[in-house]
Amino acid sequence: MIEPALAARARRIKVLLFDVDGVLTDGSITIIPNANSSELSGVEVKSFSAHDGMGIALAHVAGLKVGWITKRVSQVVAIRARDLRIEHVYQGQHYKVQALDQVIADEGCTLEEIAYVGDDIIDLPVLRKVGLAVASANARPQVKAMAHFVTEHPGGQGAARDTIDLLLEARGVLSQTIEQYLDPENVEAKKADIGVGNM
Repeated sequence: MIEPALAARARRIKVLLFDVDGVLTDGSITIIPNANSSELSGVEVKSFSAHDGMGIALAHVAGLKVGWITKRVSQVVAIRARDLRIEHVYQGQHYKVQALDQVIADEGCTLEEIAYVGDDIIDLPVLRKVGLAVASANARPQVKAMAHFVTEHPGGQGAARDTIDLLLEARGVLSQTIEQYLDPENVEAKKADIGVGNM
């Protein structure tokens, strides 16, 4: 049972935004050096949760818009965002409020209609503004202290899915959305996370 004030916030959400490292991943940044180069270069590796990917697919079926805002710039993020058909992707964002303002302008929505999921202090300026501030279970204490909701699972292990389930449960459409996704004729579900990866 969702607490009434939280449910009211969640029902207003039209756009769901995520930090990446520590929210959509466990925060690990693995760099494999390029052995064939004298320059400092390498390949960055991140791991994403398939449960979160399914959650994002459900969010799309339910009509939510999804965005990612991250300080790091990574080809891995661009590839995963493409596979999941993320509408708003902002990399290289030190002050994330600028990306938030652009999302508001592009979507024609209000701050109250935006949820943001973060885990570290760089996320605080956005979390302080949006209608639903969410901290992943692994978030720093400062983030958890001001969040309206803390996920059951940590980043990279279902934090995004927890948030999406909350939004759909608050609307009373979680079960319905799951059945829509499972419908073999559902066009949105067919397009979801086809996993083209590097191909």
